Amino acid sequence: MTARMPDHPTPQAPVNPQKARTGLSRVLHAGGYSIQGLVAGWHETAFRQEAIAAVILLPLAFWLGQSWVETALLAGSVLLVMIVELLNTGIESAIDRIGPEWHDLSKRAKDMGSAAVLLSLLLCVGVWAAAIQQALRA
Repeated sequence: MTARMPDHPTPQAPVNPQKARTGLSRVLHAGGYSIQGLVAGWHETAFRQEAIAAVILLPLAFWLGQSWVETALLAGSVLLVMIVELLNTGIESAIDRIGPEWHDLSKRAKDMGSAAVLLSLLLCVGVWAAAIQQALRA
């Protein structure tokens, strides 16, 4: 005689108990994890350099931008670089956790993360160069 499969799977405890949080508790804990991520990012040289540049560039965006759209593009391009850098660091950390040995897929993942940072930096430089050129013509 074989065991019959139930029509509905039995509920199980979540693999991650944090997923069971709801409402304000979930928001507060997520905010705490985000702060921990920013602190971890601060220990990365590239993110620290970009954050220091952002301290200068973000106020400058409000001074240089001639409309809210220009200000948003200038500030957003700076923040985008920082966001992509954090994601790249996350990818690198996950790959490094797997092991130090060389693997083609690990290299590919790290190279693609690095390329994403490069593209975000080029976008930022392009937006700022266009805004500065526009300001100098006025």
